Amino acid sequence: MIIIGEKINGSIPSMAKAIAEKNEDHIRDLAKRQAEAGADFIDVCASVSPDAEAETLKWLIGLVQEVTDTPISIDSPNARVFARAMDLCKKPGLINSVSLEGDKIEEVFPVIAGTGWQCVTLLCDETGIPKSAEKRLEVFDAIIKKAESYKITPSRLHVDPVVEMLCASEDGIAKIITTIKTVKERCPDIHVTGGASNISFNLPLRKFINRGFIILCMGAGMDSAIIDPLNHDMLGLIYAAEALLGRDEMCMEYIGAYRDGRFGEVKS
Repeated sequence: MIIIGEKINGSIPSMAKAIAEKNEDHIRDLAKRQAEAGADFIDVCASVSPDAEAETLKWLIGLVQEVTDTPISIDSPNARVFARAMDLCKKPGLINSVSLEGDKIEEVFPVIAGTGWQCVTLLCDETGIPKSAEKRLEVFDAIIKKAESYKITPSRLHVDPVVEMLCASEDGIAKIITTIKTVKERCPDIHVTGGASNISFNLPLRKFINRGFIILCMGAGMDSAIIDPLNHDMLGLIYAAEALLGRDEMCMEYIGAYRDGRFGEVKS
């Protein structure tokens, strides 16, 4: 499972406070701890006003790279920010994200073509979030065609089927599961990702919904997730699911994570 550490995001109140107060030690500490927990990418999202975003991202990326060489996931709603932020990174990372909305893909795909950068692609377009799996898959097909035109291989894409609130859904996560399965059938080398916490907005005891959601999606083919790698219970469930799904030969990854203390203090 590809883990994209979500903690350095200005939309999280504690991180917004740290950014406003220029609390560099707090940001460095979160970056270091997420890397030590096994994150494959450290997501960096400023979530500030547009006029301050570029400079804030520059500052945040600098702090993260002071304490870890884990690749950066540049997270922004503004496609024009990515090219500038990419130049600040010491190694190729992840662009989070593009879609068929506006000219986002045309801004980003030419910049990452011919590089080692990967990219999250949201299955939405000018009409918003498609209401059915069929419509989302039409968006997926269109994105793949654009990627092919820039010679960007499926293995560099992380498809986000767009996770919505469970409490407002008419069919649970049926369309998400259908979308994931079909995406993986059409492009086995592509990654499928998503933000686990989106599913549980406005529900009590959100952790149970989040955990159940991740397990079901992994069973359908999800192999990438934007989560808190410091959440030992969630991380343990992910490693366990990988082993149960036959994606962890002889359970070596699970055993290694346990021995490395990634599950925190385990009580029998």
